[in-house]
Amino acid sequence: MLGAIAGDVIGSVYEWHNTKSTDFPLFSRLSRYTDDTVLTVAVADALLHRQPRKNWFSDKFYARASYRNSLQKYARMFPDAGYGQMFEEWAKASSDKPYRSYANGAAMRVCPIGFAFDNLEDVLREAKRSAEITHNHRHGIRGAQAIAACVFLARTGASKQDMKLFIEKNFRYKLSRTLDEIRPNYVFDSSAKGSVPEAVIAFLESESFEDAIRKAVSIGGDSDTIASMAGGIAHAYYKEIPPDIWSSVEMKLDWKFRNVIKLFTERYNV
Repeated sequence: MLGAIAGDVIGSVYEWHNTKSTDFPLFSRLSRYTDDTVLTVAVADALLHRQPRKNWFSDKFYARASYRNSLQKYARMFPDAGYGQMFEEWAKASSDKPYRSYANGAAMRVCPIGFAFDNLEDVLREAKRSAEITHNHRHGIRGAQAIAACVFLARTGASKQDMKLFIEKNFRYKLSRTLDEIRPNYVFDSSAKGSVPEAVIAFLESESFEDAIRKAVSIGGDSDTIASMAGGIAHAYYKEIPPDIWSSVEMKLDWKFRNVIKLFTERYNV
C-alpha cells in the first residue's frame, strides 16, 4: 500500500510531462498525491471497517457496498485529485450502478487487498468485488485481480519467475517483452490491458524498490498510475521503502491518509 502511494506521488509530475529515462528527480515542489492515492486509501479504509458476514451471498453484497461507500466518501472529501470523468460522475451521484469501464482505475486502487487476505482465492475474489462496483468490464476486473495477485504473491515469498508465469497463465498478459522494447513507442494508455502488464514488467525488471519506480515512470504514458501499480508490488516484494523516499512522500499526504495508513500497516503488518 505504501509503495503504491509512493509511486503515485513520484509519478505525478511525469503524467503529462513524460520522461523515457530512469534518471530523473524523484520529488519536486509539484509532486502531489492524485486519485490513485485517494482511492487506494479508500479501499484500505473499507477493509479496516468491514465485518465479515457468515453467509457468502450477504458477504458479497456487503463487501461491494463497503467498497462503494468508501470510494464515494473519499471522492467527495478530496474532489480535486484528478478523477476520470466517469468515476467522478458516479461518485457525485452516489450511484450503485457500475459503468463498465475497462480502464486501470480498479487496478490502481487494489493494492491493499493483496495485503489484507491470507490466501490467493480470497485475494482474487475481493479484487473482483472491489473492481466490479465501477469497472465491471472483464478487462477492468482482470487488471485489478492481476495487481492484487502480484502483491499477494510477492509478500508471501513467490519468485519473480513464479509471479510471471502465474500472471501470464491466468490473465494472458504478455510479460516477456522488455522495457527497452516497450518505451520507444509507448504512449498514454489508461486501459487496464494497456498499462497493467507494463507495470508488472517494470517490477519484474527491477533490482530494488526505487529501481522499480524509476523503471515504471520511464515507460511514459500514465506515469503516476503505472508507478503506483509497480510500487505496490515492489513494496510487497522488497519488504521496505527507503526511509528518505517515504518521508518525502509522507510530507505530501493529508493527515486523514496518514491515519488510515497507520491503522492499516499495524493491522496487516505491512
